[in-house]
Amino acid sequence: MTRLPLEGIRVVDFTIVWAGPFASAMLADMGAEVYRVESIQRFDSNSRAHVPDFELTKRHSPGVAPDARPYDVSPNANTTGRGKYGVTMDLTRPEGKEILLRLVEKCDVFVENNSRDVIEKLGITYEELSARNPRLVYCSLAAFGCTGPYSHFRAYGASMEAMVGHTLLRGYPDIDPVHSTSVFIADSTGGAAATFGILAALYQRRRTGRGQFIDMSMAENMTHSLSQAFMDYSMNGRVRSTISNRDPARAPQGVYRCAGDDNWIAISCANDADFSALCSAMGRPELATDERYVDGAERWKRQNELDVEISAWTAGKDHVELFHALQTAGVDAAPVYNVAEVFADPHLSAREAWQKVTHPKAGTHSYLRPVIGRMSKTPLSIRKHAPTVGEDNEYVYKQVIGYSDAEYDHFVAEGHAGTSFLDFERHIPTR
Repeated sequence: MTRLPLEGIRVVDFTIVWAGPFASAMLADMGAEVYRVESIQRFDSNSRAHVPDFELTKRHSPGVAPDARPYDVSPNANTTGRGKYGVTMDLTRPEGKEILLRLVEKCDVFVENNSRDVIEKLGITYEELSARNPRLVYCSLAAFGCTGPYSHFRAYGASMEAMVGHTLLRGYPDIDPVHSTSVFIADSTGGAAATFGILAALYQRRRTGRGQFIDMSMAENMTHSLSQAFMDYSMNGRVRSTISNRDPARAPQGVYRCAGDDNWIAISCANDADFSALCSAMGRPELATDERYVDGAERWKRQNELDVEISAWTAGKDHVELFHALQTAGVDAAPVYNVAEVFADPHLSAREAWQKVTHPKAGTHSYLRPVIGRMSKTPLSIRKHAPTVGEDNEYVYKQVIGYSDAEYDHFVAEGHAGTSFLDFERHIPTR
């Protein structure tokens, strides 16, 4: 059997919410053995968020176990927990911290995305962990990094989007940021970048024998998604604002209503050839030679006029059929799908983008396959369901760390190793 790229690498996952768990999930996808560290003393609502209506989920979701708790069927925990091992310990007590340190001694990577206050208060900084394991690669995926005046600030994806200028670049010119919904790009891009940094550090360790600290700011990472706007200001002193579905150079470009209830298609023309192809598809070839739209600059100025023409044409057409017709004509176009349509898309099905995974509490459902799963020599898949709370305690405590049966029983009695959150009930909202 072919070994996976990271087989033999062990990772301590002390992450929360989405960005950090996504990073460690990708490491697990590539074959690393990832130990998801939690505490049964404190319910982490950020990472194991409640299902909005748990009773409805149990009635309509096939395979949900009768004894399942809301945190067992959390979409966030089950998606980013794929391939991981669940272990619990209480790091607020010296005994629990020693358990973690002994686990760190057996591992190659430690990844976290908590606030600096939490890490420093628990005493699990790079300096403290690397003293026990000099080969450790420690990745901190903090909101604003580990240095600077904002290093101790807390933030979520929406906060970082606002801080780096992304929020004011989204939306329509005639509305304020209240109507600009969050997209949480900082989380997904941050997790991917952290994984890249960890892989580079592991490669460096092969040459030097020593690990290192990765101080990664999620906010700074996200600025690279906005590089054109930053360079526009750096070079031209121009501050970009919302342009709705427009593009700084392409025209026409927009999202146009189609037949049916809330069906739309996105269309974009990069040059004269694209525009000519669109006009022919519309049955309006004369628009391509109209002096008002003769070149890209003129079309860009007159986009509102063109939108009227295009919208009138798309209004009565099926958005999926039109997508295929425009692509055949050589025009950049795509239907605006809802989630159900994405699931049903034949292209994604043909590429086997979904994988059925059975979870002991949540049942069998379709999950997205690993991001880079299509590797010709080492294809990746989801090899293990997300762990329930403390599901792999015995394995990690005894086989990985090396504790005896008697020691493990002691840790269970002391509230380190367990399989349910002791304070969960107080987090359940009243109705």
